[in-house]
Amino acid sequence: MSLMKSLARVAAGVMLAKGLGSMMQQQQQSRSGQGSHRTGGGILGDLMNAGSRRGGSGGLNDILGQVLGGRSGGAGTGQPYGGPNSRGASGGLGGILDNLTRNAGGSRGTSGGYGQGGGLLGGLAGGAAAGGLGGLLGGILNGPAQRGAQANNDATFGEVFNDAVVRQDEPEVAPTPEQNAVAGLMLRAMIQAAKADGKIDEGERERLLGQLGDLDDDDRDFIRQQMAAPVDAQALAREVPKGLEAQVYLMSLMAIDFDSREEAEYLHSLADAMGIDRATTNQIHEQVGVQNLYS
Repeated sequence: MSLMKSLARVAAGVMLAKGLGSMMQQQQQSRSGQGSHRTGGGILGDLMNAGSRRGGSGGLNDILGQVLGGRSGGAGTGQPYGGPNSRGASGGLGGILDNLTRNAGGSRGTSGGYGQGGGLLGGLAGGAAAGGLGGLLGGILNGPAQRGAQANNDATFGEVFNDAVVRQDEPEVAPTPEQNAVAGLMLRAMIQAAKADGKIDEGERERLLGQLGDLDDDDRDFIRQQMAAPVDAQALAREVPKGLEAQVYLMSLMAIDFDSREEAEYLHSLADAMGIDRATTNQIHEQVGVQNLYS
């Protein structure tokens, strides 16, 4: 089972356990005049609009799949992979991630933007094998990233991720080990961010793990280890390869309610540790539809 599938499940689970429930509550408060509506536009705005059209909580998994996965017409519409000449995913979280990759100067390579053909993780496998990478990412690449992977594909990370989100299962085209390694890094980022306010209690943990469905024991163990690890923005930043900083920040932002000082301080610490300037940080917030971190 691939880490890409695990990331898709956790992304949906975190949004259900933290982000989406909070957004729906904010929307109800806004309608009743009890509070202000803090999100506007972006992918979170799309989620709320889709949720209000569906009415109540029915079909939340479908909403998440269609909006986060960039398929407004449902899982059976559109072409998830654009082939070797594609510029990447055109919608959903995957589309934002691929756009950030292009802005960082990443090439597609033979592994769809993160691989041995010169992409953002070019040379990662060799570096890890030689002990030059180290840390969590090297361990992922040499272990969990190999499961459910193929050596090369013609898909970007965003395309594979979007398809896994829509399917809530393995993507149609198997990810590369490098794409799986990035998925593992983003898993860590989301889980760290979800814990930033110190409010993941046992009930929230079970709701999150309950969204994982048929993940195998190895993937569940990896996720539990990340949930048990201390929150450390500096340590996470040290694991992020050059060119993936904005993507890791985006996935971190998606995992939180962003309604506490602790969360804002965590995001500031993470952005600062990864060298993301304030203007770029605010641009990411605007793409998501969340209030800016900096005034």
